[in-house]
Amino acid sequence: MKKTIINLVLTFALLIMVGCQGEDPAVVVNTADDFTILTFSDEFNTDGAPNPSIWSNDLGTGNNGWGNEEEQNYTNNAKNIKVEGGKLVITAIKESSGGKPYSSARINTQGKYSFKYGKIEFKAKLPTGVGTWPAIWSLGNNISSVSWPYCGEIDFMEHVGKEQNKIFGSLHYPGNSGGNAVSGSKLISNASTEFHVYKVIWNSNAIRFYVDDILYKTAPNASTLPFNQNFFLIMNIAMGGNFGGTIGANFTQSSMEVDYVRIYQ
Repeated sequence: MKKTIINLVLTFALLIMVGCQGEDPAVVVNTADDFTILTFSDEFNTDGAPNPSIWSNDLGTGNNGWGNEEEQNYTNNAKNIKVEGGKLVITAIKESSGGKPYSSARINTQGKYSFKYGKIEFKAKLPTGVGTWPAIWSLGNNISSVSWPYCGEIDFMEHVGKEQNKIFGSLHYPGNSGGNAVSGSKLISNASTEFHVYKVIWNSNAIRFYVDDILYKTAPNASTLPFNQNFFLIMNIAMGGNFGGTIGANFTQSSMEVDYVRIYQ
């Protein structure tokens, strides 16, 4: 009898082990972060202006310096924004422009492309100069009806020249916006001399920020937050403002180069 019981126990244990082994691949395959289908990309392979079927220009000085007391006027001039040599090039220049002492450019996909959840990748090389404020980011599609920060904002990558070696990733929403944003940062030594891949993985549970596949910030997502709707993309270089700070007296011009934008879902 004892031998029979032992055999039954061993048989049951073996069945459990086999069952567990059979479940492992399914657990891996169905992870929420398994975004492998390329659903959007701009490789910037055609010289000239950015693709007008994807991108629109934000123009002017904005309300109160785009809400941040910024010091640039955004234009669609080729000296401020162009596609050249397989790269998108946005250049901030010290010059009188639209009543501001600097010109620059900002483009967005509002009304042309938006998405909810996925793996977002940008390969970029950033400008130099104290006072520069390049950003690759997004806003909720409903911004026109609910305004900021109720629409939500995801900053895939922000950088300021006064902290040359630091990359920021942030979320803005009611109760956590502006200086109180949910934010993380990563130190890198060559943000302006080499290209890096800035990646965000966004799902219904969390939003994770990476530089070159190194995770540096995880922020929880929830049904009560505005990060469960479609967002559109934005890229720009601001000058000065609440985050960029005082602009260096020796600044003349500097560029952000973007090699590609890719979104997987």
